[in-house]
Amino acid sequence: MRSIKTFTAHLIAQRDGTVLAPYVIRSRKPLFAGICMLLSACAVGPDYKRPALETPVQFKENKGWVQAAPLAVSARGAWWTVFADATLNSLEPRVTQANQSLRASYYAYQQALALTDMARAAEFPTLGASVSSTRSSSGGGTATGIGATGATPIITGKTFGFGASWAPDFWGKVRRQVEADEASALASLDNLLAAQLSLQTTLAQDYFQIRQIDSQIALAQSTVSAYEKFLQLTQNRYAAGVATTADVALAQSQLANARVQLAAFNVQRPQLEHAIAVLIGEAPANFSLPAMPSLPQPRAIPAGLPSQLLLRRPDLGASERQVAAANAQIGVAVSAFFPALTLSAQRGWRSSTFANLVSAPNAFWSVGPSLAETLFDAGARSALVAQNRNAYQQAVAQYRQLGLQALQQVEDQLAALAALADESQLQLQAEAAADESLRLATNQYKAGIVTYLNVITAQTNSYTAHNATLQIAGQQLTANVALIQALGGGWGDDEQPALGASVVAEQSDTKEN
Repeated sequence: MRSIKTFTAHLIAQRDGTVLAPYVIRSRKPLFAGICMLLSACAVGPDYKRPALETPVQFKENKGWVQAAPLAVSARGAWWTVFADATLNSLEPRVTQANQSLRASYYAYQQALALTDMARAAEFPTLGASVSSTRSSSGGGTATGIGATGATPIITGKTFGFGASWAPDFWGKVRRQVEADEASALASLDNLLAAQLSLQTTLAQDYFQIRQIDSQIALAQSTVSAYEKFLQLTQNRYAAGVATTADVALAQSQLANARVQLAAFNVQRPQLEHAIAVLIGEAPANFSLPAMPSLPQPRAIPAGLPSQLLLRRPDLGASERQVAAANAQIGVAVSAFFPALTLSAQRGWRSSTFANLVSAPNAFWSVGPSLAETLFDAGARSALVAQNRNAYQQAVAQYRQLGLQALQQVEDQLAALAALADESQLQLQAEAAADESLRLATNQYKAGIVTYLNVITAQTNSYTAHNATLQIAGQQLTANVALIQALGGGWGDDEQPALGASVVAEQSDTKEN
């Protein structure tokens, strides 16, 4: 399979309204193609107009956004590079190269292109040739006896000829069918791009979850190590008669709980690693990611990012193309009310032998039109038109609903990022306070001022605070990716999003204003 980036960029660059430019005429003879286009200029049924989508001037959760209205897709860049993670940068291209679900979507798109070619072929005449050899007898005679008429004669015949037929598209039935199939092909392309984006974002989110778990594992390991040292300290104090057996039991329980939490992380990580292996077309047994106990810095969308990103959502493009296909099918149904004209011609030769078959005395020909019209169908054609009109209205409603959902998804992620930015700042303060509380409790316990229960409380609070900080950082990265998906993909070179810190400042300024 060719690189998806290559063929999608090529096809999208040549999109022109509702047609696929590379497939309009191809290598047909220009004169005949012109006749076909002239005949199809009068097409029954409604001409397509893109349904309007009502969109706000700006997003509620980010006042710097400008009006957006979903439109056709365009090529998407390597959006994941904004996270500056070398491992992620090496994994993402493998989705387009080896993912089998994406490969299936690609071949579905190729099927849609083939159907478009099949529909367009009806604009042109069909040519055929035939050759036959027959032996026949009329029967009715007897070979011997009274009243015999003699042997039945056997007749041999050899025929060779050509035939052509053409149904001029006076009413635009073929043209409307081509419109429908072209729109369906573009919808299939958009579905391919949507599948690609979905797989890419799923991989990124799984990868960031692994990075979060690696950080949590490192935290849990350091916590276990610290608790082991504190257990040793408590046992030494017990041996010296300073601590009680209850203190030792509490220290042992605290250490055991920390080890349980560490084991739980070791269950989650392999599952995510296996999921990534499948996404990049690998067997789980053949793929592994080394531990990386650090998280990339979260990124967010700055307020001034152009609204064109929302226009590029491939699922909206697919839905809009389905509306166009449904509109064209109305014309196909309406054309059934008009007579169908077929022009046919034959030229051939007929003889009893192949010798001198192609000669003037043996020639025959025929040419003429035929006209067919349905006089009565008990309302079947009217019902079909009504069905297609309602199918069109259904597609419009689905398109508009999807547009609203797209806006909702962007609003949701913008709100989530703003809330997580505030939560992150507060959590860092809570983490610092918990660390200070642990330091004081440890010193006071060593000095005999407080019991070990105070230390356990401080230890638990410190671990919980550090773990919560990592969880929030992971949630920020997940929300970053979800917002990118809601906006339809990547950016141009001059539209790179800023670091999360700068966005936090912008969001704070917006709230204050």
